[in-house]
Amino acid sequence: MARNIQSLERAAAMLRLLAGGERQLGLSDIASSLGLAKGTAHGILRTLQQEGFVEQDTASGRYQLGAELLRLGTTYLDVHELRARALVWTDDLARSSGESVYLGVLHQQGVLIVHHVFRPDDSRQVLEVGAMQPLHSTALGKVLSAYDPVAHSEVLEAERKTFTPLTVSELDLFEGVLDMTRARGYADDVEETWTGVASVAAPIHNRRRMPVGAVGITGAVERVCKDGELRPDLIAAVRDCARAVSRDLGAGRF
Repeated sequence: MARNIQSLERAAAMLRLLAGGERQLGLSDIASSLGLAKGTAHGILRTLQQEGFVEQDTASGRYQLGAELLRLGTTYLDVHELRARALVWTDDLARSSGESVYLGVLHQQGVLIVHHVFRPDDSRQVLEVGAMQPLHSTALGKVLSAYDPVAHSEVLEAERKTFTPLTVSELDLFEGVLDMTRARGYADDVEETWTGVASVAAPIHNRRRMPVGAVGITGAVERVCKDGELRPDLIAAVRDCARAVSRDLGAGRF
């Protein structure tokens, strides 16, 4: 069995200590509470402080939790609120479209699937929550890249791999795709990531009008497209779903 890393265990214990009880604690309090030498405790605190997980009051010298932990916690809550607000609307979208529905957020230069509603039929399907999709070729990824400045920076830095002959990887052409996405309010992926598969997605915004995710449907090309084009009724259904979730998140009308 692999052994735990002692320094990480001590750092985690230190963060839990600072999270409970008094708002600020001195070095001696922290060291004695955890049974550590002052030098050891100070070294861990210094590292946590450099990473933004701990802050030190300049006047008293006492320590408290830092802003980076708050940011991480807010991100966690935002994703869970997004999923909670989207549950009803994504179920409705799956029923009305007859296709699988995916809810995705930006994560590590890709799209993290945080919610997946199965296509409403008796076919065998695999739950894809936790799966990653590329930013540059999928409908969800294009939406995030078009509306989220962080995602846009990430996709420019990441390798834009060619998955099929239809994948758009060249930078100038890709920027044109993002311009079109912003102009029409949705993105598509017709056999750019997977042969025989088509998708359409739209952005979800929060109460600050910031993009927090994307919702879309995915299905066989012959069902999602008609006469070589995405079905207008599916595009409208996806955009309506995105607007509904955005409204529930406090974004108002778009």
